[in-house]
Amino acid sequence: MSPGFADNASHSRPLYLVDSDQAESWIAAQDQVARRWAEAQGFAGALGAVLVVPGDDGTPAMAAVGLGDPATAARHRFVLGGARASLPQGDWHLATDLTPEARDEAALGWLLAGYRFDRYADVKPPKAMLVAPEGCDTARLIAIAEGESLTRDLINTPSSDMGPAELEQAARDLADSFGAAIEVVTGDDLLTRNFPMIHTVGRASDRAPRLIDMTWGTAGPRLTLVGKGVCFDTGGLNLKPGSSMGLMKKDMGGAATVLGLARMIMALKLPLRLRVLIPAVENAVSGNSFRPGDILTSRKGLTVEINNTDAEGRLVLADALALAAESDSDLTISMATLTGAARVAVGPDLAPFYCDDGEMAAALSDAGGRVRDPLWRMPFWDPYETMIEPGIADLDNAPSGGFAGSVTAALFLRRFVGDAAPYVHFDIYGWNPTAAPARPKGGVGQGARAILDALPTLLKL
Repeated sequence: MSPGFADNASHSRPLYLVDSDQAESWIAAQDQVARRWAEAQGFAGALGAVLVVPGDDGTPAMAAVGLGDPATAARHRFVLGGARASLPQGDWHLATDLTPEARDEAALGWLLAGYRFDRYADVKPPKAMLVAPEGCDTARLIAIAEGESLTRDLINTPSSDMGPAELEQAARDLADSFGAAIEVVTGDDLLTRNFPMIHTVGRASDRAPRLIDMTWGTAGPRLTLVGKGVCFDTGGLNLKPGSSMGLMKKDMGGAATVLGLARMIMALKLPLRLRVLIPAVENAVSGNSFRPGDILTSRKGLTVEINNTDAEGRLVLADALALAAESDSDLTISMATLTGAARVAVGPDLAPFYCDDGEMAAALSDAGGRVRDPLWRMPFWDPYETMIEPGIADLDNAPSGGFAGSVTAALFLRRFVGDAAPYVHFDIYGWNPTAAPARPKGGVGQGARAILDALPTLLKL
């Protein structure tokens, strides 16, 4: 993440945010040079339009960014961030009065727009800088942006360079940065330590499976984050077609998102005790791949009939959630790129979540709207429990029929949490299919900012 806030405000130039209803009056209020320039450029406050007004010496003197029709403003996020790359190099300050929420969104969007995935190519960051708007919690915004940058980098990195070992190293680097403790159980040790389903899913790859366990904080309520870390998913013996395999580097998006969220929490020194659990595997194909029809025994002791080896994420999460349930936790949250059914239901932009606690669900939904990290509550629909009970084993990892696939996956996971703590499950996509303001095409965090904002309510901080 390139820096986005200017260090020195003394020579900054004004930057206005102008919606289409205000454009005419805003132009009329400017001096003669700015009026004529705006009229010559046809500036009318259209969404994302950028007007740069030169001064007497020809250098930029001021600028305006169009917000579009205020009646449809809720459809668009981070408009200022989207304009950052179009602004000339130099320092700018917001010259428009905004509500605290709009101000924070503008500042965060500006920071997020500085992201560039430059590991494999020399991609230049934008050069325009913004004076942090008065009233902003600058440290918080920077922590959020840096956590999101970590998530994006991890998802965007191809599986050739982001296997289970590399994901472990990313967690170790994060732990080292904030003084967290970390323990990793790898390979056949997963069997001796009773993580049989993590081992089974990952054993076919020559990149050893592992469980990453990171802890931080010594006081306060206990928060456990569990992230799906399938670093590449071929589908196993139920092999995916090539068209479905192309984005499978993002199948560790849940792990990437909980690591980004953990970074935010630790950077902000929130008064809680954090645990991050990541089952990291590659679902590969070889002679010892697990098979359709196999019955696995989980860490919790529940047996699982395998009806599709491409429904592997819930298997590795199950062992990690069972471990989480064995210790005291005030809240357990799992995040996973788990089902295509969720994408069919709500598309790539919304992050569906499951929660039995109405107050917690409301807090998350409210936070998502407040910080422009959209969520949608889905039901743990108890009558569908029969769909995940095959009869030959306790559970079915891939119920037939094709109905309610995201719901049945969430119900499957809930079986391994039990009643030990309140539980929230996010079935995220982790990928932005088309470029949008402050959200380039590629890996993206979903739900993390909403969770962070809601934590004071969820954990009574």
